[in-house]
Amino acid sequence: MKFRRNILLALVLVWAVAGVIVYGIRQARPTAQSLADYIAKHPLGAQTGGARAKTIARVGDMLNGISFEDRQTLQRRGVTRDFFKELTPEEQAAFLDATLPAGFKQMMDAFNKMDPDKRRKFVERALEEAKKHEGEAPPPGFDEKTANKIIDQGLRSFYSDSTAAVKLDLAPLIEQMQRNLQSMH
Repeated sequence: MKFRRNILLALVLVWAVAGVIVYGIRQARPTAQSLADYIAKHPLGAQTGGARAKTIARVGDMLNGISFEDRQTLQRRGVTRDFFKELTPEEQAAFLDATLPAGFKQMMDAFNKMDPDKRRKFVERALEEAKKHEGEAPPPGFDEKTANKIIDQGLRSFYSDSTAAVKLDLAPLIEQMQRNLQSMH
């Protein structure tokens, strides 16, 4: 009887420890809000050297740990764009190297899972928006090397991570983006 009670206590203890670990992991997983809060609490303008590099690396790790939807939320709110603008060109290149592959993979995964009608509507809206900007000058601070890095990574992910249906649906948007880029040069 005592042996059974000890086994039962051991099982309860193991499950309690597992529950605490799972809870801790879930709490440690970054969200759009926790990333925005971190960026706000660690302004790059006040940092130099190792502290600055540590903050940039932490933001990259957090960004890679959030969902595609959270990335979109941060982009719409301008959080990631504003953070990126504060980086030097060298920091921007390193940051893109650290975050683009995960971001594009998430995007392709989202497109692959998206309902075909919803995906087509998304492409139509994006295509309309891209056509509005055809022939416009690039945004201030737009670096051709950085743009090429983004395009290369995006196309690599597009060709390797998307389904045939996604490739077919996104083809008009890709073509319009190429026209927009050509008109900038």
